[in-house]
Amino acid sequence: MCKMHKDIINFSVLILRSMNHFFAKWKMENETYFYLMLFENIGYIRYAFFSLGFIIYCAIVFFNALIILTIFLEGTLHLPMYILISCLSVNSVFGTTAFFPTLLNDLLFDTHSVSRAACFLQAYVIFSYASNENTILMLMAFDRYVAISKPLQYNNIMTPKVLSVLISIGWIYPMLCVGIGGILSARLTMCGNKLWKVYCHNWEIVKLSCANTIINNVFGFFVMTTTVIMPLSFILYSYIKILIICRKSSLDFRRKAYQTCIPHIVILLNFSVALFCEITLSRLATLELPIGLSIILSLEFLIVPPILNPLVYGLKFPEIRKKIIWIIKACK
Repeated sequence: MCKMHKDIINFSVLILRSMNHFFAKWKMENETYFYLMLFENIGYIRYAFFSLGFIIYCAIVFFNALIILTIFLEGTLHLPMYILISCLSVNSVFGTTAFFPTLLNDLLFDTHSVSRAACFLQAYVIFSYASNENTILMLMAFDRYVAISKPLQYNNIMTPKVLSVLISIGWIYPMLCVGIGGILSARLTMCGNKLWKVYCHNWEIVKLSCANTIINNVFGFFVMTTTVIMPLSFILYSYIKILIICRKSSLDFRRKAYQTCIPHIVILLNFSVALFCEITLSRLATLELPIGLSIILSLEFLIVPPILNPLVYGLKFPEIRKKIIWIIKACK
């Protein structure tokens, strides 16, 4: 009996030691800091960058909040096309809020480090924003395709229930995929802590690992296929079909169709080019560019679309423009 008690005690001690070792390793890994190397040696010019970044961030929040408020307050704008535009603005604020406050803090206090947990969180939000943008643009293309190809059945197809389901899937699926990718990256053992970016980038973190990253690469390709390539392919197909329909229609029909489709195409082209630059820069290690140009190209998808989207929709759509003017006059 004494021997059995002794074995139980020894086994319990072994379990406790293993748990202590696990939690100590977990704590050590989570206390690891990544260093954003592009912040080094910028001197007092960081205050100019801080001022510019602060102005850009305030402009993004203001213009997108104005679009969201306008569509929310105006009952006549509670239509699928305008609701999807407001989703685009919500996503812009969501993505840039993960980037700009951290960037401004790093510039103001001249810090270059970010904790492991905060780094993975920032990467998750930024890449969720990019994936969500693609799926929202895909839903907008689908909405225009149905409106132009089947105008009489449009209200029966794009019902509030269908729209709610599509928006929910368009948000949940990309964020779930990016989350799983982040978990796969978080399990890796890091053999370095220097990130040559101005924000936490999931692929750059994976490249720091000295463990096997085949699973990360395969899953990353799957995510890129389902959240980038497939939505862009569907968008391209939708607009080709729209152009074919417009060629066979009257002049007045073409004018109305182009009036609603051209802003979407402008936004799509802008975001696609920005995203292509980001993917190219992150994947092609042999591509050598000046640091300044590299930073600008890698940040374009985080800066230009969130500013351009509300400006294009606010200026191009008279329904939104009139309501914005009314709100501004009311505030004055």
